[in-house]
Amino acid sequence: MTIKDKLKSYAQLVKFEHTIFALPFALASLLILYKSLPSPQKVFWVVVALVSARTAGMALNRLIDLPIDQKNPRTKNWVHASGKVKKHEIIALIIISSAIFIISTAFINLYAFLLSPVVLFLLWLYPYSKRFTHFPHLVLGAVYFLIPLGVDIALNERVSFLSILLGMAMAFWVAGFDVLYSLQDYEFDKRYGIGSLAVKLGIRNAILVARLFHMATLLCLLALGFASPKLSFIYFIGLILLSGFLFYEHSLVKPYDLSKVNKAFFTVNGYISLVFLLVVLLDIIF
Repeated sequence: MTIKDKLKSYAQLVKFEHTIFALPFALASLLILYKSLPSPQKVFWVVVALVSARTAGMALNRLIDLPIDQKNPRTKNWVHASGKVKKHEIIALIIISSAIFIISTAFINLYAFLLSPVVLFLLWLYPYSKRFTHFPHLVLGAVYFLIPLGVDIALNERVSFLSILLGMAMAFWVAGFDVLYSLQDYEFDKRYGIGSLAVKLGIRNAILVARLFHMATLLCLLALGFASPKLSFIYFIGLILLSGFLFYEHSLVKPYDLSKVNKAFFTVNGYISLVFLLVVLLDIIF
């Protein structure tokens, strides 16, 4: 296998392209929360911290779930489950990306550095949580809740009300689409005792909970628009557009037809994150 092929396999392992879900929200948080314009160096280290933490989290997820993924018909051909990426390579990736994350937080400030073990603990806890609770989606939501708080700490050495609103919006957004994503494995999870809201409540009720989570996301973002002095009518118009994307996402997922879950998860959520960043950027510029 060539170096190019190996790098491609690593990217497939951690679904590197899905960084698009978190990165635009983090950059939008930066635009909303900064009191004084941050230096390019600080922005660089914030981005490095985010990307490396997500890489560590995905690699941990693949390593911990390896025995499950090898049995699951949906995942058994993925690069880690099929053996294309070896177990020791995943461990090495976890160590390297975790080290980069910790080092990057040290370059940001002391508070970010002290928070880094909490982030890594939650990233480790998420794949294990489905073994002892039906609410692993909330653990993943907690990871994303910390992103705006981390940005606020990095920029302003504080945790503000605005960052908490942003964190809650991200937490409910991610928890909601994780509930939808888990529907694909409903039968397998029931058979092997894997916890999810769908297993606990059934597919129809899990979809309802995901809708409630995404309604909570919109309410948090609406409250943010009123609370932030930087945001104006452009932001509220953007929220109408975001509401449309979320409505479309949920229209794709039916209790009797889960064939479009991947489209809802991978395509629509990417648009939601990018549109949010664009709306915030336009509002602040104009």
